[in-house]
Amino acid sequence: MHYPHHQISLPDKSEYPTLTQVWEDSVRATHDFLPDSYIAILKNLLLSRYLDSVTLFCSRDAHMNITGFAGVSRTKLEMLFIDPAHRGEGLGKLLLAHAIEHFGIQELDVNEQNPQALGFYLKHGFEVVSRTEIDGLGQPYPMLRMRLRDGVKP
Repeated sequence: MHYPHHQISLPDKSEYPTLTQVWEDSVRATHDFLPDSYIAILKNLLLSRYLDSVTLFCSRDAHMNITGFAGVSRTKLEMLFIDPAHRGEGLGKLLLAHAIEHFGIQELDVNEQNPQALGFYLKHGFEVVSRTEIDGLGQPYPMLRMRLRDGVKP
């Protein structure tokens, strides 16, 4: 897979504010079911806790600007967010393939109320294996656990 205007690299901790902005812009574009107050709580947790709890990698454009990022923990994709200005450029596929090839990810969780993300992961070889009525913070946002089907190559 070759993306001539994008490359994958490891973000520096000093870039956490940029990652957080990409996260917020992406969430606001795709998670219209979340109230602003909950997005603010999640944003604080992302910056204070979540980014440090995963192995991060990001996509960058020709000017080295971060255009998307992902975080993995063991064999689970914990997060994948694309700057809305760069959606449709194949960056989600690029980051997902990198996570599968280099980190061996096998599973992920996705908000049931985010049909764009659900469709993306189904298209790329994941299947729903379970459902919970609440998210990781105990809020009423159903989550779907997805697992990579056997034999699927990125």
